[in-house]
Amino acid sequence: MDPTPTGSSPSPSPSTSPSPTASTTPAPAASILDQVHTVGRLKTTDASVQYTWPGTYFEGRFRGTGVGLVINDSTNDYVVAVDGTTVATLVTPGQVTHWVRDLANGDHTVRLAKRTESPWAAGEFGGLVPVDGGAILAKPAARSRQIEFIGDSWTAGYGDISTSRDCAGTGVTRNSNADAAFGALTARGLNADYQINAWSGMGMVRNYNGQTPDTTFRTYYDTDLQALWNSTVWPVPSAWKPQVVVIGLGINDFSTPPNAGEKWANFDELAADYQAAYLAFINKLRTRYGAGAEIVLTYPDLSYLTTALADSIQQIVKTRNDGGDARVSSLYYDNNALGLDLLGCDWHPSQHDHQILAATLTRHLATLPITW
Repeated sequence: MDPTPTGSSPSPSPSTSPSPTASTTPAPAASILDQVHTVGRLKTTDASVQYTWPGTYFEGRFRGTGVGLVINDSTNDYVVAVDGTTVATLVTPGQVTHWVRDLANGDHTVRLAKRTESPWAAGEFGGLVPVDGGAILAKPAARSRQIEFIGDSWTAGYGDISTSRDCAGTGVTRNSNADAAFGALTARGLNADYQINAWSGMGMVRNYNGQTPDTTFRTYYDTDLQALWNSTVWPVPSAWKPQVVVIGLGINDFSTPPNAGEKWANFDELAADYQAAYLAFINKLRTRYGAGAEIVLTYPDLSYLTTALADSIQQIVKTRNDGGDARVSSLYYDNNALGLDLLGCDWHPSQHDHQILAATLTRHLATLPITW
């Protein structure tokens, strides 16, 4: 549980190398979003866009034999892809212009995605820089399909690329990749734009083992930069209207019994508050995204400890359905039946598992009357 598009020209394998930002002129902030397509939660500064939520991505197009990506981030890791193929993994790159070079001269796509979580540290993207003789082209069109993923460590991809449950030596962050978690896999398989609004260790009403009782996931859900000092309410753009919202909150609420001193004496009392808060959260989503969005409540098997999570999810769906909201459904991840190995850090889903979770979710979505 929680402890805390394709280019028009073929190309040879590109080389990549960093060079100082000072060697380039970053695009003014106002023009950065003219260069790239993104649906992530951002805050605009004078010369960059900031972000904290895992899986935030930027997609652009360029002509030439290479492109530079202006980044300022000493906390997070990134994946860079050109024409649909990963060409680099950037580990806490710092303040650089990362160059992709030696491509076949032609039109290409480039994608930069944030792999890691950083609730208290913002990454900054300063736009694209063409090579000599090249040009930045019009950004890719937005996809008509949109999915929002809301959740905890399973959704964030906590420790998902680790080959061992024990990540003490290498660290969880180096072994985490939201861009390879089930949400990103599902969305890319359906050619959908997506947000991953997830925070490891957070719950609907109770965080892992009762930690930080004054805040929960709901405290930060509306924010642009999560827990940063300059975080504000994210102004939801009119273009962001996901047809599907997938929620995975509850593992942290129920994966440990309430401790002495917590407000709940047992799982029954916790379940009552959990259900009330979840129903209110769904009301918030309905107000934001309308009655037509499909809302899917996901949950794994915690029966070794309690059935309160499963019982609560089923009751929440029934309450919504009985009240006339037929577009709320649940999806149970049966660990044994699905063959999940939980070989990621600290018994979290592995890459093998995230592929299974994505396939399972995709099958469930295929049964729903989604208006794409």
